[in-house]
Amino acid sequence: MLFPILVFLVVYLFISTEWIDKTVAAVVGGGLMIGFHLVGYEEALHAVDLNVLFLLIGMMMVVNVLTETGVFEWLAIKLARAAKGNGMRIAVLFMLLTAVLSAFLDNVTTVILMAPITILLTQLLEIPAAPILIMEAIFSNVGGTATLVGDPPNILIGSQAHLSFNDFILNLAPPVLASMAVLLGIMWLLFRKRMDTTPETRRRIECSRPEKAILEPDVLKRALAVFGLILGGFFGGRLLGVEPGIIALVGGMTMVAVCKKSLHRSLAAVEWDTILFFAGLFIMVATLEKHGVFVALGQAILSACHGDLMLTAFAILWVSALASTIVNNIPLVMAMIPLVAAVVAKAHGLDPETISSARLLAMKEAEPLLWSLALGACLGGNGTLVGASANVVIAQVANRNGCPISFGSFSRYGFPFMLLTLLVSSLYVYLRYFAGA
Repeated sequence: MLFPILVFLVVYLFISTEWIDKTVAAVVGGGLMIGFHLVGYEEALHAVDLNVLFLLIGMMMVVNVLTETGVFEWLAIKLARAAKGNGMRIAVLFMLLTAVLSAFLDNVTTVILMAPITILLTQLLEIPAAPILIMEAIFSNVGGTATLVGDPPNILIGSQAHLSFNDFILNLAPPVLASMAVLLGIMWLLFRKRMDTTPETRRRIECSRPEKAILEPDVLKRALAVFGLILGGFFGGRLLGVEPGIIALVGGMTMVAVCKKSLHRSLAAVEWDTILFFAGLFIMVATLEKHGVFVALGQAILSACHGDLMLTAFAILWVSALASTIVNNIPLVMAMIPLVAAVVAKAHGLDPETISSARLLAMKEAEPLLWSLALGACLGGNGTLVGASANVVIAQVANRNGCPISFGSFSRYGFPFMLLTLLVSSLYVYLRYFAGA
């Protein structure tokens, strides 16, 4: 178990310090895991989540076609005029929009759509883009925490514990809304002076003509029709059992064909370094999972808390969050769900081997543990650049547009904001499930 952890930590050191490109570090790390036979080649290939990669590729193709029509410039100018050139008002509006979209769409899809508009708006208003983009990634992860479909860990928890969409809204929306209020307040204190716009900039925006931004109106109509079908597929795909990655990839290819665009140019617009980064990361995390790292983590929590339900809930919340800052939260949640079942069995004096996990997870004692796990795994992604897919994607888009976001610059905002949301969540878990008990 120690050797794969050592390899992972060395690779993570290179990623966090940016001594070498993070994609190179991740791919080499994944290759070392295979080369040292820490994970089988077939297992490594199976560990690469094609749903995530297809989603990224498809949505990047979609955004490239839409960008060529000028629709993002049109929307940016419209929003800037509606806000009368007020940078802070625009920033708050974008945070709220990002959080709401992320509650119902995949976080990656949300930030891929929001990032181009944000960059164009900041250029129009002559305000810094990087802080707003970082905050968008953070709000994407916070908003996705609120619903069953907002973040993959929630889907896993909902499936294993047979929880409904309404269960997630009722139990997770309150801490998410409270966290958003706190983050917006801090954001206003930090950014209000940096978001000031000059009178000259405001006058230029008032005189601008958004309709001039549309370069290919006929192509735009066809692209928006296909895009509407893709969004409909995202919402309906959950019911039909079709993964969003397939919908995005097929939709992207369809848009290229319908809009008569060059497939070569569309594929060239894909951030292939991002795709390879995720592939390497998936292999490394799968190796840790194979060697029982996450199971050992869960057992350590169980042992340290001595069966105390409230202490276990807080431990799950904070440990899952801190672990999610450095590893993918999906295998982490998969390993922690059996831990929750074991804690519930212990509380009732039952042998978890003789009773189904589904029955244990349906018991009242499981509630605070499951919601603590969901909050920790989802909100923990804000701690570092590699903590969530949305963070990596928005950093790559920012870097490509001349406003670089490094591991350190993201963490300077992300880690403190993560701690704030965890404090809000801890207070919520105590008041909701343990106060007066």
